[in-house]
Amino acid sequence: MTTNTKGALKTAAEDAIRQFIDTLDGEEASEFYNLVLAEVEEPLLRVVMEYTANNQSRAAAMLGLNRGTLRKKLRQYNLL
Repeated sequence: MTTNTKGALKTAAEDAIRQFIDTLDGEEASEFYNLVLAEVEEPLLRVVMEYTANNQSRAAAMLGLNRGTLRKKLRQYNLL
């Protein structure tokens, strides 16, 4: 993975988070960290599974997870 690729993902995430915070319009937010993680994790898993043609071993390796953890997360988001 190139540095530019990593930078693009970081920039896109930062832009999306800023845009969401702007929609709060001064309202207080709670559990924001957990909200962001949950909102990002599901599409991350979906896209990686598509990229690996649903090969759980390849997806787990790509994500740096063991296959059991990946399966647990896939079940959590009804992606199995």
